[in-house]
Amino acid sequence: MHYSPEALQAFVEAAALGSFSAAARKLRKSQSTISTAIANLEADLGLTLFDRQARQPVLTAAGRKVLGHVQEILAASERLDALSIRLADRIEPRLTIVFSDTYQPNHHDSLMRHFERRYQDIELECMIAEGGDVLELLQSGRAHLGMLAVQPAYPPDIAVARLPEQTEMGIFVARDHPLAQLETVSQEQLASDRQLYLNTYSANANKPQGRVWSAPSYLMLLEMAEQGFGWAILPHWLVRQYGQERLQPLPLRGWPMRISVDAVWSRLTPPGPAGFWLLERLQESAEDQAAALRT
Repeated sequence: MHYSPEALQAFVEAAALGSFSAAARKLRKSQSTISTAIANLEADLGLTLFDRQARQPVLTAAGRKVLGHVQEILAASERLDALSIRLADRIEPRLTIVFSDTYQPNHHDSLMRHFERRYQDIELECMIAEGGDVLELLQSGRAHLGMLAVQPAYPPDIAVARLPEQTEMGIFVARDHPLAQLETVSQEQLASDRQLYLNTYSANANKPQGRVWSAPSYLMLLEMAEQGFGWAILPHWLVRQYGQERLQPLPLRGWPMRISVDAVWSRLTPPGPAGFWLLERLQESAEDQAAALRT
């Protein structure tokens, strides 16, 4: 039996968002279209996927079991679509990439030079954003490909690929800051001073308590830390490149910390061949990437 891709997508989004109306807004459809699509899917399957007696629809036991299978079907469809785009060689005229300051790939310069030679006529736009801001840029269609520190969960319309490099993060203060004069620093001493924390434009549920200043980018946090306004969690590579030796890491247990980075893109509006070519190069190990760029 053939199931409508639109119905499968409507089911996954409604399950993720807990609301038919929210799924309709996400997919830019009317609520009646989403309700009808899910009802038709239930009729095709002969199952009730949502309990509609509550204020918001809730997955039934059957719905929870079906959800995993539907997600697998959509993922396979997405892989097939990506393959067809690459094989058809329908090169996109414009590619927007959102980079995170947590990501500093090996061979970045040679990779971009190779990209320029391979796709000379593409208009390339590079942006900087972090966390939820990257996801919102993809979901709005403003960007095609993004990199960000690994998130605990992703919306169902976002595809994810783990990148091989990890980033080393540390806690930094200005060299003349009082905390910089201590041989060891405790969590209590850290909590008593001002934290400079990353605060994206999208909803941020991890706002720290106490004395805080914030900024939406690590580079702005670096500048605030250089001026002695407090301590900040920063990527080591960023401090080495832009810190002008004005910052020093604090000796705190558990730090520095290594974090992983994901590449992300929209399942609804995926990149074209150039974007997928770049994604494949980013997913390769440093050795494989260097060898590929030499060919």
